[in-house]
Amino acid sequence: MSFNDEKDKNIYDGKLDAESGSTGPIGDDEQVFEEERELKRGLQQRHIQMIALAGTIGTGLFLSSGRALAAAGPVGALLGYLFTGILVSGVVLSIAELSSLVPLTGSYVRHAEYFFDPALSFAIGWNTVYSSCVSIPAEVTAAAVLISFWTTSVSNGVWITIMGLLIIGTNMCFIRVYGELEFSFSMLKIMLIVGLIIMGLCIDLGGAPGQSRLGFQYWRNPGPFVQFLGIEGSLGGFLGFWTTFSNAAYAYSGIESIAAAAAETKSPRRNIPKAAKRIFIRVLLFYVISILIVTMIVPSNSPFLLNGSGNASESPFVIAANLAGIKVVPHIVNAVVLTSAWSSGNSSMLGGSRTLYGLAREGHAPKFLLRTNRYGIPYICVSFVSVFIALGYMTLQDSASIVFGWFQDLVSAAALVTWITICLIYLRFYYACKRQGISRSELPWAAPFQPFAAWLGLLGFGLLLLTGGFSVFIHNEWDTETFFSSYFNIPLIFLLYFGYKFTKKTKMVTLDEMPIRHYIEIANQNPEPEEIPLKGWRKINILWT
Repeated sequence: MSFNDEKDKNIYDGKLDAESGSTGPIGDDEQVFEEERELKRGLQQRHIQMIALAGTIGTGLFLSSGRALAAAGPVGALLGYLFTGILVSGVVLSIAELSSLVPLTGSYVRHAEYFFDPALSFAIGWNTVYSSCVSIPAEVTAAAVLISFWTTSVSNGVWITIMGLLIIGTNMCFIRVYGELEFSFSMLKIMLIVGLIIMGLCIDLGGAPGQSRLGFQYWRNPGPFVQFLGIEGSLGGFLGFWTTFSNAAYAYSGIESIAAAAAETKSPRRNIPKAAKRIFIRVLLFYVISILIVTMIVPSNSPFLLNGSGNASESPFVIAANLAGIKVVPHIVNAVVLTSAWSSGNSSMLGGSRTLYGLAREGHAPKFLLRTNRYGIPYICVSFVSVFIALGYMTLQDSASIVFGWFQDLVSAAALVTWITICLIYLRFYYACKRQGISRSELPWAAPFQPFAAWLGLLGFGLLLLTGGFSVFIHNEWDTETFFSSYFNIPLIFLLYFGYKFTKKTKMVTLDEMPIRHYIEIANQNPEPEEIPLKGWRKINILWT
């Protein structure tokens, strides 16, 4: 594929001044890409920053961390979340650099079109839509089970319906409404995590009434690692540690969504990289330190970790609070985790609907999906993804925790495929810059640690994807559901890629053909307004404007 005039016309309005014949910005100096005429920029810097910090934190961290602790032990769980966080950081840095240059809705799906192969754009786009269609019912199901913590007299089907309607309603409104909700939810999650960390430290250091100092005693007894399936020795401990990556991948899934609505973000070339640079703070504070505290205050052999309830009583922080005799914490945790499920569902809906819009923009989906309402929302895309919320009703027939586990494994595998693809696209882009003699200083933003971060993510996540369902290959441990949920995404992505490639006869974009210089010129011709330094009371006031 070459970047021909027809494709250029679809992506970039040339801004040719009819009178002067010169090329330059017309009207709003940020209105560069054609889709910005249809979508509206309503996400402020504070929205993007907060979404990047805590937008996708949901049931994966608050509930699934207990399963990781039970399966791998304290050291195994901590290392699993730490290593996954390091790998994910490389993914976020990669997508942020690409989006700072080409701020398109659908982010990596659109980047694949120009920096890899249109067939990959088609494949990863529909894979992302599929992932969203699975992750939303997972969060809706989790929300229904969380509500059952307070009442069991009402069918879960009622709560699934209400939560589904809330997610749909939120995503049908102006993007600013989504941004404000996510800002509020993220504040709640951050306050909860900080509060739980402080509570955990107090419990660990003997601050709870009638409880002695714990220190790291649970690292010694029952031990740093759990022997997976009773396999003795270092092999059993290592296999237990390896099982945590599925839980960790689910907890981090959606972390790349900071770039999903780039065309609806104000000053995306500045604000998306700003958000990406805070990824290390997020990983360290919200994931690694949280897991560290959990391993210090809850033993890995606690029967409460795997009680199958799926509500707050399964959270390791709640277990620790109950053991310490703190009665109000379960209700607080359950309430905030409930908003987290809503928040994560919103993020998945945003990512899925905007990816579908991006597919339609590239001609990989029907054009009627490009229709927007008066708020600039692609409402048909939102409606399409919303249909799959009905999958949540599966929990009315089977155990909610079992169905949630299936959804979790499917989302984890899809997340790994997405992260691998982002790293692949970035590496092609990186080496195309070298081939074309483009200095990294010419880019709107050059991410640190590249290309090593992308290579590490590509190899690491590739290995995790291939070994995600290793337990089924152990003698007498075959489980069809685990095998399917762990490996279904591999043939799916290849089927989509090669099916489109053979049907449309697409070719991989060569390093010389990639339109990198073209996008650099667009960025230079359409500079974003300079950021106004905030001082004193204005730093506080900006949070509410």
